[in-house]
Amino acid sequence: MALWKRAALAGGIVACLGLGFALTPGYTTFETRVGLNALFHLRGPRPAPPEAVVVAIDGRTGSRLGLPDLPREWPRAMHAQLIDALSARGAKAIVFDMDFRRARNAADDQALGQAIARSGRVVLFEHLTGRMQPIEDAQGRHQGMVWLEEIEPPIDSIAAGARALAPFPLPKLEAAVDQFWTFKSSAQDAPTMPCAAFQLFAADSYPLLAAALAQAGVPGAQELPRQLADAAGPAQLRTLMVSLRRAFESDPSLTATLAGSGALAENPRLAALAGMYAGGHQRQLNYYGPPGAITTLPYHAFIKGGDPNVPDAAMDLHGRVVFVGYSDLYDPGQPDRFYTVFTRDDGVDLSGVEIAATAFANLARNESLLAPGPAATLAMIAGFGLLLGGLAYLAPAAWGVPLVLALGLAYGGAAVQAFGAAARWWPLATPLLLQLPAALMLGLLGQYWQQRRKVRTIGDAMRQYVPEDVYHKLVGEAPEADAVNRVTYGTCLATDMAGFSSIAERMKPGQLAKLLNDYFDALAAALKRHGVAVTEFRADAIMCAWTGGKDDQRVHLQPVLAALEASRAIDMFNTGRGISGSLRIGLANGEFYVGHAGGGGHYVYSIVGDCANTASRIEGLNKQLGTRILATRGVIDGCSDFLVRNLGSYRFVGKTEALPIVEIIAHNDSATEQQRQLAAGFEDAMALYAAGKFERALNAFELLGARFPEDGPVRFMAARCREHAAGTAPQAEPGVIALTSK
Repeated sequence: MALWKRAALAGGIVACLGLGFALTPGYTTFETRVGLNALFHLRGPRPAPPEAVVVAIDGRTGSRLGLPDLPREWPRAMHAQLIDALSARGAKAIVFDMDFRRARNAADDQALGQAIARSGRVVLFEHLTGRMQPIEDAQGRHQGMVWLEEIEPPIDSIAAGARALAPFPLPKLEAAVDQFWTFKSSAQDAPTMPCAAFQLFAADSYPLLAAALAQAGVPGAQELPRQLADAAGPAQLRTLMVSLRRAFESDPSLTATLAGSGALAENPRLAALAGMYAGGHQRQLNYYGPPGAITTLPYHAFIKGGDPNVPDAAMDLHGRVVFVGYSDLYDPGQPDRFYTVFTRDDGVDLSGVEIAATAFANLARNESLLAPGPAATLAMIAGFGLLLGGLAYLAPAAWGVPLVLALGLAYGGAAVQAFGAAARWWPLATPLLLQLPAALMLGLLGQYWQQRRKVRTIGDAMRQYVPEDVYHKLVGEAPEADAVNRVTYGTCLATDMAGFSSIAERMKPGQLAKLLNDYFDALAAALKRHGVAVTEFRADAIMCAWTGGKDDQRVHLQPVLAALEASRAIDMFNTGRGISGSLRIGLANGEFYVGHAGGGGHYVYSIVGDCANTASRIEGLNKQLGTRILATRGVIDGCSDFLVRNLGSYRFVGKTEALPIVEIIAHNDSATEQQRQLAAGFEDAMALYAAGKFERALNAFELLGARFPEDGPVRFMAARCREHAAGTAPQAEPGVIALTSK
């Protein structure tokens, strides 16, 4: 076979490799997680779009306003003040990414509704719920399933004066957010929050769009409102937007028709508006940078009339759309957060409200990311593969490899340029990380094949080309999945750092991170000394496990010893740093899964299962009882080395079966006489409670409380007895303590 034919064959193989992969489900994930992430990072942050502003509620807003930390506990009249302030400063539209589905204080709700009506420019968030609905025939036979979505609006007193109501669902690829919906096809094509905000922003361009549609002869265009203000209420605005959307969907050539008239070229905002109605249901987010890339101003600054850290000019909102919601640029644990390509190294994600503002800005500036169509994508991959594969095979290795690498670099540079300058998302990961190495490999193998008389085998060539250990790693087999991921029996131990929220509020992020690292060192060292098998860090808590057979006594003994030592270690840790509080521990035994869990390119070796969930619930029970170490009865079965007290059977929220819970007080060798007396007295009182003799049990607990006034379980059970005596205790099986909160 002629050399050029072999080169064409090599190019065809590289092209087919890329095409084959591009037709698999994994292609989109690979290009998004690798290629798109690389393009964003190579491009870097962009200037904040002037059209969008985020007014952020964060972990400090409540204290600055003399309100509770949680926004849901604020009087809604506070939001009314904000709306008046934003309207006075010229905001063109005000978008609330907050849930107002539940009525609260009637006066506050009315005040908020009145402020919304006065403003006449407020977009409110609607909750979107989805569920699977079975399909049955006339005889009731199951025929399949259908996905249904329902929109839940805010309460009437708040929603009545809104300019628009819109949901804001976010599609996810694995754990990350890369796209947004414009119109939700599964919810009657309802326009989403960014679209509603953009339509209000582009109100001046709407008459031009309506006139252009009428001139183009679009059916029903003559009946469209002449001005956007004529669609007076939220329902009318939604109907109008859905009508426009369906007009563009029914005639794919409509955009070209409008462009041919010259109207779109003369008015970029009109072009962007037409692009919103004509484009796909899902758009690729063109992020502007890390959290805070969208101009972010503090909520309290508008309530108080200013902030020393915010220039007055920055608070001028004329011609801008304001998005109000929770966005904390300092707390990795903030609510309403989403993993994105720009998640910071310290764990701070983009908030939902900033993503909404980003989507709006993409629409307003007509710069949502655009990928080539399927045919163009396949053509680019095929052409790149043919060129690289052919050159790699034809050119001698001495200058062929640099040439192929240079071509790959040139393509990558062009892709980055197109991405930054025109928001064009070309395939990147597949050409450079799959096809380019394949072309180099084929080229090298082709060179080797041409020189086969000078070498004995490809294996010999590889041994000369790479070290022996590297060779064996390249040809070695991966370990079996069962050796890594498995379901096992054991004991789960969950911990929590009491008072962490108060500590975190007073410390800077860097100081808090160092404190947590030192805290985990002290805690993990105690656990490791007792042979912990799996340790998983979760915020300020640890979930860990000891694994083995059901008849292995170490699976029960070692976690209890570890819990006692860990409690003492954290007491010493807190004392040394002047920190109040203690370590709370929950223990449960059973079967659970250990193995890899995660997504979005981030994985952990995790503990998953009801046993782990139960341990976490038991750990939380410490807070209600004022205890430190609680366990299910099964954990200490067969262990007689510890002083424990029976706290009764508890049915946790969401659980159907009650669990017998014990408190692990101390090792028998170190237990005090007072502790023994407390355990014995508590046991007698619990026997009366279990027998339903609540008055006698109350008397016993009160007598015990007089001797041990600081004991939490005694106070808890005395209060429960009083509830039974008054008939207000939660109903449960005899002797079972039904919990009403997690």
